[in-house]
Amino acid sequence: MQRKNFIKIKEDFVCDNCKTYVKGNGYTNHCPNCLYSKHVDLAIPGDRKSSCKGLMKPIDIESKKGEYIIQHKCQKCGHTKRNTASKEDNFESMLLIKRNLF
Repeated sequence: MQRKNFIKIKEDFVCDNCKTYVKGNGYTNHCPNCLYSKHVDLAIPGDRKSSCKGLMKPIDIESKKGEYIIQHKCQKCGHTKRNTASKEDNFESMLLIKRNLF
């Protein structure tokens, strides 16, 4: 039986884009400083089955039901993914992305 729901994994990491040390909380999927992510999941958030491992650039921000959603695009394979922004995320970076200045 294949798992279909989110897999919570607490992982600390160093951002491949801005080199910020990020303390993971089990839901952390991008750098709170520059908002870049890494293409590590294949089908289920947390599965860590992607062989791509490309850097995922934040390309758009949208607001939905009082939350901000970050759209990421893999710079290696083109895969896109939406992630909910965190309270710890750099709001100025989100504004720059929205204005296409990032």
